[in-house]
Amino acid sequence: MDEKNTTEQNNGQKKYKKAFVRALLSTICSLVTAAAVTVLVCNFIFPVFRVTGSSMEPTLSKGQTVLCSKSPDIKNGDIIAFYHNKKVLIKRVIASPGDTLDILGNGTVELNGSKLDEPYVRSFAVGECDTKFPFTVPENRYFVMGDERESSVDSRSSAVGCVAEEDIIGRVYMRVSPLSSFGKLK
Repeated sequence: MDEKNTTEQNNGQKKYKKAFVRALLSTICSLVTAAAVTVLVCNFIFPVFRVTGSSMEPTLSKGQTVLCSKSPDIKNGDIIAFYHNKKVLIKRVIASPGDTLDILGNGTVELNGSKLDEPYVRSFAVGECDTKFPFTVPENRYFVMGDERESSVDSRSSAVGCVAEEDIIGRVYMRVSPLSSFGKLK
């Protein structure tokens, strides 16, 4: 009897070990798959970026994490993420291809002959500007500016210039962290 019980006990332990290894491998495969799907979604469908500067204050603050959508439909007023010199910049689209804009001495913007309503700007300033105005945005390009007009280096400067369509990563539409600032951008 003892030999039979010992054999049954050994068989039970072997079955338990096999089941445990199967469950462990299954869990690891599930975690790897979930991580891979997350990376693919974040890179190709909804890219995620951390705000590193203050050029978009008060709309976006340094340290916040934002979510983009790969939308081909970019329009004036949208906040976009784009590549510039192997870095990602986040700015607001002020003018689209074919639009003519002028920046007055007090920093206010006129778009196609009308003063632009910009409630997201705290204080208007000409900022770093070597572009000659009035300026017509070339085809397949966007004129972008930061909401913090005094410190933002953007399309007003030849250092950045207008953003080419192919350099646009996507439209920034949501803050995801910190949780206290979580929500859609307006």
